[in-house]
Amino acid sequence: MSTFSDSEVSNKKLAAGLTGIFLGAFGVHKFILGYTKPAIIMLVVSLAGGVVTCGIASFVMGVIGLIEGIIYLTKTNEEFESTYLDAEKPWF
Repeated sequence: MSTFSDSEVSNKKLAAGLTGIFLGAFGVHKFILGYTKPAIIMLVVSLAGGVVTCGIASFVMGVIGLIEGIIYLTKTNEEFESTYLDAEKPWF
């Protein structure tokens, strides 16, 4: 059980969801949730992989971020807290 208040969960959900949608390719939403390793993976794949693949890797990471952002925003606060804050599920 986490020690987050309802407003903290709501704020984290909103921040992670919106940054997932708009900055998802760079893993910003994962940094917000405290998932440093997956965030760095997304950032490196987007930047380094994007250069090597002419942007294809960045596009794929952006789509993953978009999907995750939508998933975050469609969950209830309780589902979001139990899945992403308590259980720490880093991907989808």
